[in-house]
Amino acid sequence: MPRKRSRRAETVVLPAAKSLDHRPAPISPNDRRLNFGEKWSYAPAPEAHNYIQLKRRYQLFIGGKFVAPRSGKYFDSINPATEEKLAEIAEADARDIDLAVKAARRAYKSVWGKMPGRERGKFLYRVARLIQERSRELAVLETMDGGKTIKESRDIDLPLVAAHFFYYAGWADKLEYAFPGRTARPLGVAGQIIPWNFPLLMAAWKLAPALACGNTCVLKPAETTSITAMHLAEIFQEAGLPAGVVNIVTGAGETGKALVEHSDVDKIAFTGSTSVGKLLTQAVAGTKKDLTLELGGKAANIIFEDAPIDQAVEGIIAGIYFNQGHVCCAGSRLLVQEGVFPAVIRKLRDRIATLRVGNPLDKNTDIGAINSRMQLEKICQLVDSGLRQGAELVQSKALLPKKGYWYPPSFFTGVTESHRIAQEEIFGPVLSVMTFRTPEEAIERANNTPYGLSAGVWTDKGSKIFKIVSKLRAGIVWANTYNKFDPTSPFGGYKESGFGREGGRHGLMPYVMLN
Repeated sequence: MPRKRSRRAETVVLPAAKSLDHRPAPISPNDRRLNFGEKWSYAPAPEAHNYIQLKRRYQLFIGGKFVAPRSGKYFDSINPATEEKLAEIAEADARDIDLAVKAARRAYKSVWGKMPGRERGKFLYRVARLIQERSRELAVLETMDGGKTIKESRDIDLPLVAAHFFYYAGWADKLEYAFPGRTARPLGVAGQIIPWNFPLLMAAWKLAPALACGNTCVLKPAETTSITAMHLAEIFQEAGLPAGVVNIVTGAGETGKALVEHSDVDKIAFTGSTSVGKLLTQAVAGTKKDLTLELGGKAANIIFEDAPIDQAVEGIIAGIYFNQGHVCCAGSRLLVQEGVFPAVIRKLRDRIATLRVGNPLDKNTDIGAINSRMQLEKICQLVDSGLRQGAELVQSKALLPKKGYWYPPSFFTGVTESHRIAQEEIFGPVLSVMTFRTPEEAIERANNTPYGLSAGVWTDKGSKIFKIVSKLRAGIVWANTYNKFDPTSPFGGYKESGFGREGGRHGLMPYVMLN
């Protein structure tokens, strides 16, 4: 039973400072004190994981088999919540990429490209059902490998992973209805590179539509979150997917570079940083390769005076804190109309003080670990730049574990559009708050960014929603909610947030040639 906390929830406001380390002091994992900011204390409720069989080494998945890398090299996969080594991951080089692409080409020519859509759909249905059956195991692995909370992995990520395979299984034999009056043909071999923030979901976003359209794939997961991709490979084996239809190669930047540069790849799909996306655009220019990019974002969440404030604050919490800010569409810029600014800040300060930071496998945890030490250092650098430029940092006094990579829920006030924190992706639980007076000013400020991925609007007036949404330069806009996803709905951006769409009927288009 929860125990009521008698003292008031607390946060701390930090003025401009010279110190880079502005995080609260760490605590021992055995420290049973209540976190400052917790209104309730709960007994630990860790998700069981002793039944999961982690391999000591994960090999490459090429031609339907797990094979050792030609280089003989492996790198460690680290649990960001404990800094403990989980497993060794194979490091693919150009020779391995060549083998994977050749396996994909053989499967495309001999089996998958010729297979009727209804038969491809059966395989995708089978994969979706197996994902559902193993969803608890996969959720735990996702949390251990990536640091996100089990609540998010279990209740959001895995259901969406299965839903995407189910959804595109239904399209596999209906492509003539997806593109009326035109004939859709697969492109061939798709090279797909995904990030660390949603490892399995990003794999589903890319693999499911590509396979439904008749393409074969070579998937490269992020080097820090490769384990669940290899367990997905086991599901492909169990589902009887023909050898070579999906190949999974692990490694870092050089592995991805070799995949992009391979001459027999017909399509590259990439989700990641804008800087890498620009390099990929240059790399495929003048080649036969198709390209789609889903890149960075600096989403504006706009709260008007007539908005349901409590609901909006919960939307902010869901949009930036519950996912540790690890979503490219995280609402990391909050624009608040001046009349409700004091109320919003007060409620937001009180709310972040209640968020629990700690063991991601604990079902009570709200905010898990940062994915890697490098990402944590980047968050600290950007936050420090905000402090140096004069913004005020409001930070929960959550007690952080001694081991692992952690950052407490925080937000800045006194932010101007020239601040780095208002322009660059932080990819952490840090929010920049600015004010506006008129709808026109809100639109101008929201659009004053090189990105154009997503945005949010909070108001009680339906007519205002449509008016504002039509003027926001963002690929997806949520109204009176935030970060809601569905496999039937397209997702993607423009400007420096990339091009192409994933999800919905639109998600089929990057994987077909239309005649």
